[in-house]
Amino acid sequence: MKRANQLQPLSRQHHLGLHVGRHAKECADNPQDIAEHWQALSSYMSDMRNHFQIEDNLIVDTLLPHQSTQPDVASALETLEEQHKQLNALTAEIKASQENKNEVNVDQVRELANLLYDHVRFEERELFPIVEKYLTEDELNAVYNASPDNIKHLDEQR
Repeated sequence: MKRANQLQPLSRQHHLGLHVGRHAKECADNPQDIAEHWQALSSYMSDMRNHFQIEDNLIVDTLLPHQSTQPDVASALETLEEQHKQLNALTAEIKASQENKNEVNVDQVRELANLLYDHVRFEERELFPIVEKYLTEDELNAVYNASPDNIKHLDEQR
C-alpha cells in the first residue's frame, strides 16, 4: 500500500509490530516461548512510546477540528484512543504482575499480541488514509520531523 512519504517511518515501525504480533499470537504454552514472545512484545511496546506520542499529540491534535463534522474522523479517533488505552493497560498489568513475582502466562501474551496486531492493521488501513486526507503538507511534515531519525530513509522526498 502506497503511503504518504511523511508517514512511511511510522509505517516501518508498524511492519515490525505486525511481525512481532503475528508470531506472538501463535505462542506455545511453554515457559521458553512465553518468555521470548513477552520479551519481544515488551521491547516493542517500550520502543513505541515516541510513536504513540506522535499519534496522540500531532496526529490526534490535527484531526480534532474535523471530528465534529467528519464521522470517519470521529470514529477513527475514538478507536485510536481506546486501542492505545488497552495496549498500555495490558502492558502495565503484565509488568505489574511480573513485579509481584508472577509469571507471564500464554493468555496474556496472546491477548497483547492480538491487540497489537489489530491496532497496527487499524492504523494502516483506516487511520493513516484519514490522516493523508485531512492533514496539510505542513502537518504531515511535522509528523515526519517528529519521527525517530533511525527509521527515516535518506531517499524519502517529503
